[in-house]
Amino acid sequence: MMHGRQKSDLGVVAQKLANKLGRPGAESVERRPRAKGNVVELHTPRTQGRAGVSQRLDRVRQAARQRKKERFTALFHYVDTDLLRESFFWLQRRAAAGVDGVRWQDYERDLEVRLSALHDRLHRGAYRALPSRRQYIAKSDGTQRPLGIAALEDKIVQRAVVEVLNAVYEADFLGFSYGFRPGRGQHDALDALAVGITRTSVNYIVDADVEKFFDRLSHDWLMRLVEHRIGDPRILRLIRKWLKAGVMEDGALTQAETGTPQGAVISPLLANVYLHYVFDLWVQQWRHRQARGSMIVVRYADDIVLGFELLADAERFLSEMRLRMERFGLSVHPHKTRLIEFGRHAARRRAKRGLGKPETFNFLGFTHICGNTRRGKFALQRMTRRDRMQLALRRLREQLHRIRHQAIPQQGALLRQVLRGYFAYHAVPTNARRLSTFRHYVISSWLRSLRRRSQKDSISWARIRRLADQWLPLPRIPHPWPEQRFAVTHPRWEPGA
Repeated sequence: MMHGRQKSDLGVVAQKLANKLGRPGAESVERRPRAKGNVVELHTPRTQGRAGVSQRLDRVRQAARQRKKERFTALFHYVDTDLLRESFFWLQRRAAAGVDGVRWQDYERDLEVRLSALHDRLHRGAYRALPSRRQYIAKSDGTQRPLGIAALEDKIVQRAVVEVLNAVYEADFLGFSYGFRPGRGQHDALDALAVGITRTSVNYIVDADVEKFFDRLSHDWLMRLVEHRIGDPRILRLIRKWLKAGVMEDGALTQAETGTPQGAVISPLLANVYLHYVFDLWVQQWRHRQARGSMIVVRYADDIVLGFELLADAERFLSEMRLRMERFGLSVHPHKTRLIEFGRHAARRRAKRGLGKPETFNFLGFTHICGNTRRGKFALQRMTRRDRMQLALRRLREQLHRIRHQAIPQQGALLRQVLRGYFAYHAVPTNARRLSTFRHYVISSWLRSLRRRSQKDSISWARIRRLADQWLPLPRIPHPWPEQRFAVTHPRWEPGA
């Protein structure tokens, strides 16, 4: 399994390991909710449960924790039919098809035969990766984000490889990395940032943006970095195939020497591996050896926020970060990367200099603001980004336009689903006003849509309010305060807490 003279030792250890190894806290994974629209769908039962697949990978996890400087040279045999089956059921049922035109429901027919054939092609070396299909989605700033939709079998194999590689890399990734990792989510990153700002001496914020990270990621550097831990040539060959598969757009195939398609199952893990070596390990060393004051770091994929006690530390770090990124083929966005004064003393210090309120910054859909409690003490306020709310409303109006002739109960059920999803993410403390504003605009959009169904339709505000009371949920705050949830997810007795 591993490179060097320890290889034979691990074979002996693997035979003696208990079958029920305890999993570390970082490996705990919440039950994944069903994909949208699958409530009435029948599902093929899983013959070998997820616990069985995970149990076999526990040996890899333990070896990765114990031997952090050695390479895994035998991982491909874990990509068996059971893991491919688990990967298939992990995929979104309603996802768009790739260039092969095969959807999840199509592949489910004769599933076992298809998986057996896929497994055979993988282990014979006959598997070929197909190019991704290019699709664009709107961003909050009005531009479009390119996505790459992989073929269904590519998704299945990528998901299986991600499961295996996660067993290795979760032992290596650092605590301030939150993006696309098992048991970690966006609200964990938001909690960590909020606790860092309120509990440590943060006076300055560096809001860093890596310019076009997924488009400029170097294939050569990526493979060199992956090979630090992965020595299995069959796994490495698969990753190279996916990187070189290219993108199909309007019938034309484009192959690039840099980048990995956003939307591909394997891309988030590859991005984390790249930034782990390029940024995380470097910034961890910088924090301990170079920083003179307190410093906090939170990274979610390529979205990075750092807090500093001293202005000199922040300026020096930002300058050295630019050089560090350029060395690995990346660049810090010159306009979106900012150094601002922020924290418990920012408002008072700026008032003394005759300046206005402290600047704000955005992170994971929320605008972070220097606020005050009713007693005048500093309080970090988080509110939904205005441009994100406008984008959500614009998409909602497009949906209303498409269903404007459906019955009101059907429209109400759709709007209720939209509001519940929106509130589930954005309903954090200090954001109640923005939630009420969003609900008000949803009601207003619904009223305009109903009035446009017919020239004779003159529905009143009184009636739309009754409909809203019947169908639309009221905003409430289910998320706890960041300090409360952070204390539970990061107990003080855990290492690194």
